[in-house]
Amino acid sequence: MKNIRKIETDFGSGLFWHESTLENAGPAGEMKLLVVYPKETETEIRGFGGAFTEAAAHTYAGLAEGEKDKLIKALFGPEGLRYNIGRIHMNSCDFALGNYTYIDENDESLDSFSIEHDEKEIIPMIMDAEKELGKQPVLIMAPWSPPSFMKTNGEMNHGGNLKEEYADLWARYFVRFIREYEKRGLDISFTTIQNEPNAVQTWDSCNYTTEQEADFIVNHLGPELKKAGLLGKVKIFVWDHNKEEAYNRFSGILETAGADEFVSGCAVHWYSGDHFDTLRLIRKNYPDKEIFFTEGCVEYSILSGAGDVHFAEMYAHQMIGNLKGGCSAIFDWNLLVDHKGGPNHVGNYCDAPIKALEDGKTFEKKLSYYYIGHLSRYVKEGAKLVWSSCYDSNLDTAAFVNPDGERTIVVLNRTDREIPLVIKEGDSSVKLSLKPHSIQTVLYVM
Repeated sequence: MKNIRKIETDFGSGLFWHESTLENAGPAGEMKLLVVYPKETETEIRGFGGAFTEAAAHTYAGLAEGEKDKLIKALFGPEGLRYNIGRIHMNSCDFALGNYTYIDENDESLDSFSIEHDEKEIIPMIMDAEKELGKQPVLIMAPWSPPSFMKTNGEMNHGGNLKEEYADLWARYFVRFIREYEKRGLDISFTTIQNEPNAVQTWDSCNYTTEQEADFIVNHLGPELKKAGLLGKVKIFVWDHNKEEAYNRFSGILETAGADEFVSGCAVHWYSGDHFDTLRLIRKNYPDKEIFFTEGCVEYSILSGAGDVHFAEMYAHQMIGNLKGGCSAIFDWNLLVDHKGGPNHVGNYCDAPIKALEDGKTFEKKLSYYYIGHLSRYVKEGAKLVWSSCYDSNLDTAAFVNPDGERTIVVLNRTDREIPLVIKEGDSSVKLSLKPHSIQTVLYVM
């Protein structure tokens, strides 16, 4: 192993990406091993990012000018998380200032369609990220609810279904939104049909059965994208909900005649637990399709008693498990929230890796920010997940080979004890020790 570097967390001195040399341990024995198989490649990684929600954009707009620049650099800059992808919502979501759409109520012609709402704060934040990156973040879009008149319950909140007679209009709405963003110089590369289609929420929500989602794709959205010359340029992902039902929904949709032409992948969330084997089942049976992790956050209503260490470990554990399960992209939820964990128009407050302070002018980085960085900074766009095998199941581990051949090995210890480890590739090895509740990333070339 050449040019070995250990990236470790040193919060006591205020440093995060502190680098120290690791000694090459030479030939390894048989004990305490993490064995890396760089030729056994799996998923190609598209990247990491978060959601440009209205809550994030509104909080960002309120920061002091110097702090806005620091925030974008912390997320998208080379010294920050190095994000390269982002999620946006079509119409309002719960992390918005209120319910909104882009048309006047009952406008069945879409003549009133305007994204002026997004031009105020959401699009400027995306543009600032683009300036820092030197290219546009790759965008995935999702709706939380159609306009009220298109739904069976007559409102954007509390679930309901899309009325059958409005399926064509709703599909044209997708295309119009994509085209309007194009006019602002922003390409949308992916879309899902519906955020969390199996949940009736107090906020913006809409329910689809497997059959309803398949029908909308095959008979409405797919053909509409094709007609507009967008099919392939904009790829359709389904489900966009928790992992435990992801395989059943995905396979059910793909069993529908005509669906395979239009469906490129499955999107998942983490709110019902790990279910990493569900992801592996999708990869096993649909190797030509992709899986994106599109949302996960710390919900105050559920995890109010846990601390920052637990939250940070939750992020790292999920990211490692989802990537090893076959996810090629990882999207955190809000890129930024205010000091309350919002704004959220129904009070569904959540934590985020970066939060504005109470003055609204400055921000703080939470522990989860640094844990995310152990992956997002060093697993580069185009990296390949590779096979690895670890002796101790108490460690969360993942191995990647970057496009330049550099190896990235991430190791998380969520236990109360120190755990020794020897990373072995071929005839070379390196020793390290994982302190209790710590995360480390090792970079090396062969």
